[in-house]
Amino acid sequence: MAKATRNDLRNVAIVAHVDHGKTTLVDAMLNQTNSFDAHAHVEERAMDSNELEREKGITILAKNTAITYNGLHAGGNPITINVIDTPGHADFGGEVERGLSMVDGVVLLVDASEGPLPQTRFVLRKALEARMPVILLVNKTDRPDARIDEVVAESQDLLLGLASDLADDVPDLDLDAILDVPVVYASGRNGAASHTKPENGELPDNDDLEPLFEAILQHIPAPTYDDEHPLQAHVTNLDASPFLGRLALLRVFHGTIKKGQTVAWVKHDGTVQNVRVTELFLTKALDRYPAESAGPGDIAVVAGFEDIMIGDTLADAEDVRPLPIIAVDEPAISMTIGTNTSPLVGKVKGHKLTARMVKDRLDRELVGNVSLKVVDIGRPDSWEVQGRGELALAILVEQMRREGYELTVGKPQVVTKQVDGKTHEPYEHLTIDAPEEYLGAITQLLASRKGRMDNMSNHGTGWVRMEFIVPSRGLIGFRTEFMTTTRGTGIANAISHGYDAWAGQIVTRNNGSIVADRSGVVTPFAIIALQERMTFFVNPTEEVYEGMVIGENSRNDDMDVNITKEKKLTNMRQSTSDTFESMTPSRQLSLEECLEFAREDECVEVTPAAVRIRKVELDATARARTTSRLKKQG
Repeated sequence: MAKATRNDLRNVAIVAHVDHGKTTLVDAMLNQTNSFDAHAHVEERAMDSNELEREKGITILAKNTAITYNGLHAGGNPITINVIDTPGHADFGGEVERGLSMVDGVVLLVDASEGPLPQTRFVLRKALEARMPVILLVNKTDRPDARIDEVVAESQDLLLGLASDLADDVPDLDLDAILDVPVVYASGRNGAASHTKPENGELPDNDDLEPLFEAILQHIPAPTYDDEHPLQAHVTNLDASPFLGRLALLRVFHGTIKKGQTVAWVKHDGTVQNVRVTELFLTKALDRYPAESAGPGDIAVVAGFEDIMIGDTLADAEDVRPLPIIAVDEPAISMTIGTNTSPLVGKVKGHKLTARMVKDRLDRELVGNVSLKVVDIGRPDSWEVQGRGELALAILVEQMRREGYELTVGKPQVVTKQVDGKTHEPYEHLTIDAPEEYLGAITQLLASRKGRMDNMSNHGTGWVRMEFIVPSRGLIGFRTEFMTTTRGTGIANAISHGYDAWAGQIVTRNNGSIVADRSGVVTPFAIIALQERMTFFVNPTEEVYEGMVIGENSRNDDMDVNITKEKKLTNMRQSTSDTFESMTPSRQLSLEECLEFAREDECVEVTPAAVRIRKVELDATARARTTSRLKKQG
């Protein structure tokens, strides 16, 4: 057994909390290493290639790029740096875990004002569990409210705290290396980095990213391998090509994989099949190019494996040695997704309506998304989909809507567990940054959702940071109410805190629903007559049906109304006919807001043209019968 090292290669993941500037930093790294042709048009946040990522301004899928560095610290030999850009939102934690399985170290990016946040803790814990070296990069030093010294101290405290937590689970953790984490100060948007700490609110004293490249080459180890070991490669991501079918993104750990080679494909269930590699690609910047072979440490893309899955191993056909399957955290939130059952189903030609189409699409999603589960609930037209959080499930529904599917989506629920005969539910560690004047209102809001305050600190800037432990149920529908309470100024971030005892009943919405009592078209006359007492979600000329939720009541009970009522016309002229009524604009709810708004007896109808809230039971008489029966039981 002879150990060898690939000194011409580094594999690094850039991890951070959402909106701390990872993708912008990768843009600067690509530009400064001349990764693009001189005439190439490259948009900002080039790694966020998905349409939804661009709209929401967040990274949803982990992606890789390869940078060829030939600068001051390369020593005359070009070095390939494979960079994995990971999501910063806790709901997409499965993508982060997958990204970390491909690399040998991480660049931890922390905002110079906000400091470490819950997702920072999550990704750091995963990196330390894998015994990976960490480079701390303090980004956005030019923010006017930057507090660089405090943020570095908070990050080091977090590292030490995690190290002490993991001391029992990871016995050979290198505490000296954790204490001596290199710090780089940067402004990703300006493409500048330095080892010297700038003043708060100032740019680094250097105008390029050379100090960051130097830190990566010095502190991220080059891939090591056994040059006598047979082929071992781990599938960590999937893609598809209209010409080549399914593509598998993999990290080669030992040996060499070649185009045309026959390899052993080890599946999840342990079965082994010999398959030929029909195509092999390597990455340069944002493009893939055909290659003949990939060696140890390379991140390559192969074709020829029809139904390969994440976590499968490609090994030597003569000496099969499988790698362990990638383990991800359990899902905490579930929702029921099924075919559209409303009276307005199939109004637009070409939409995908059948149960078979919906089930096929959910199965396809499972192929590339390791943190999702689809559970059969015994019905032919609906399934329970479990994921990390509300946003991850809402993103899936939004993608399906854009692909032409019509769906009925149930209200998000929590995935419970039985521990010693008692029901346990998932809890979240919620961090809130908000102006001081909203402290009381936020505390009251979370107290009603069974949250308990864990920590509070005031930086003396007029803003206060609060940390709560809240049941995941209490955060369903929390975001909209929180933004209203803080006038849109508050920032809330949550991450899984594990399971604990059931917290009891939580009432998250005090106002009832306004429900249409008949089918028809919405009229301005009906809206004007009712708008003093309620808020509407529909506009005149929209089609409605019995049981559809068309607004929010000012009281806590539901109300059935006739929204299609027309003004009675006579041939008599009235003295009041020239007075004009003003109509209040309706509230247009997004998909996430609809899912938050829906009550237990409501669901969301999702079509490519519209998103509507409706009662599960459309018939008003049947609903009234169910309500009276529940009251008698209570």
